[in-house]
Amino acid sequence: MLFLVFLNQVLKILMSLLNQKTLKTNVKFKGVGLHNGRMANVCIKSSEPDSGIVFKRVDLKKNNYIYPNFANVSNTSLNTTISNEYGVKVSTIEHLMGALFGLGIDNALIEIDNEEVPILDGSAKEFIENILLVGFEVSNKPIKIIKINKKIEFKDGERFISIEPSKLSLDIDFELKYKNNLIGNQRNKINVYEDDLKEVFNSRTFCLYEDIELIKKTGLAKGGSLDNAIVVNNKKILNKGGLRNKKEFVNHKILDCIGDLFTSGYRIIGSIKCSQGGHYLTNQILKKVFSNNKNFSIIEIQERNLPHTLINRSLLRSIA
Repeated sequence: MLFLVFLNQVLKILMSLLNQKTLKTNVKFKGVGLHNGRMANVCIKSSEPDSGIVFKRVDLKKNNYIYPNFANVSNTSLNTTISNEYGVKVSTIEHLMGALFGLGIDNALIEIDNEEVPILDGSAKEFIENILLVGFEVSNKPIKIIKINKKIEFKDGERFISIEPSKLSLDIDFELKYKNNLIGNQRNKINVYEDDLKEVFNSRTFCLYEDIELIKKTGLAKGGSLDNAIVVNNKKILNKGGLRNKKEFVNHKILDCIGDLFTSGYRIIGSIKCSQGGHYLTNQILKKVFSNNKNFSIIEIQERNLPHTLINRSLLRSIA
């Protein structure tokens, strides 16, 4: 009898891996925008299968839907901003998008009453914790994935990013290079669908102390503080408690990368290598990938064609 109960639980887990997910109930957040310094309220609502992720500016009465698609990215300087055809914007979406990607949320309506998503603690930690509290609603519609078919590269001086085929995973190999001795050169490689990504999702945005005034002169970082960003002054971290993990700087860049990759619309199977990248490079590589249909395939995952290895790995991760 116990074996049958366990088997039923296993089957439920397997089916949930194959089908699209949304939230069971609403999740609300309130906080200041990192760059505009204004308070914003966010409510993430459940959504129908195949609707994707959609932002809605509830402070506006019309033309207020914005789709977080790579083609709608209008700014990549210190954040990712999306705009619709009417010029309506939502900025700093990357941490929330990273949280949704990491949790496997396929469909959600995100209502927001201001232009910028709250920065909260500067990571995806609070987004993930609160979404996990309400749980998921699993549909009967199969998930879709983007499979990379050939290697694509984009270079910007010494900075570069590439994506190439991978059998069953999304691997991100990210390298960070800073002249600051404390940050220095950091590198980390993760498998998004297998590894424990707690340290990635808990890693905060950061800046150099000497850059703060210049950033503020451009009209940004009005809401920045030691509560939502790591500040490095020469060889010292100004935040009480220091770093959350040894690779927090490069891990935050990986978090940004994951969030920006979700502007592709689906989960991705591929292998990414990036050196000194950021929002701009990730957006450019997506544009290059989708500029030619031969570069990728969109596959609908069903039980009969899902590789057993992927089932087993996902199952072990879910049970753990």
